Amino acid sequence: MWHWAHEGSRFCDPWWENETEWHRAWKGQFPVNWQEVVHQTATGERHIADVKTDRGWVIEFQHSYLKPEERRSRDAFYPKLIWVVDGTRRKRDRAQLISAWKAGVPVGGNSLVRKAFSDDCGLLREWAGSNAPIFFDLGEMERLWWLFAKSSTGSAYVQPFPRAQFIAWHRSPATEAARQFDEFVSDILPKMIADYESRPQAQPLGWDPLQPRGLRRSFRF
Repeated sequence: MWHWAHEGSRFCDPWWENETEWHRAWKGQFPVNWQEVVHQTATGERHIADVKTDRGWVIEFQHSYLKPEERRSRDAFYPKLIWVVDGTRRKRDRAQLISAWKAGVPVGGNSLVRKAFSDDCGLLREWAGSNAPIFFDLGEMERLWWLFAKSSTGSAYVQPFPRAQFIAWHRSPATEAARQFDEFVSDILPKMIADYESRPQAQPLGWDPLQPRGLRRSFRF
């Protein structure tokens, strides 16, 4: 099967999946030269990234079910990976995720960041084990749902996040917000979760990521 031609050569990527209109709509949010970029390791392993920004973030748009072992392989292959997952593929997923978030324990000062249990939510069960940032697209025009990480108690940290801001972060790499995203994912977020889980009765942290300059160090450790 012909996939794409890159630098005059063709190769079959085992991670490739049939491209849907959903894929094309998301990829179209980014410059053409960021799309379908070959990423190769020193060992010669090569895969095609859906989008690779000029800040080095690989954004993979996943529509179909992904086996855990393949997800772990991709997490390990790309040093800076973001997943955008199609949450409209199964009708039950949207209701389950929103229900899990509503029933969750507030973590941030604005109650948008919540510790949600994954037992009754298929998306959380399938994706909470990833170390990469995950954004669920539930077909809502205004927002995505950001899954941070899985906790030691089997729950996950989830919050709604503006779709437009996600796109702006990665289309405008020179902005301060984009640089803060890098710092937040690699340093601040792991410390914030570890600190929260170590608090007696999991007392809320004073952090509001949706306020202006919300990615600054406005939360308290």
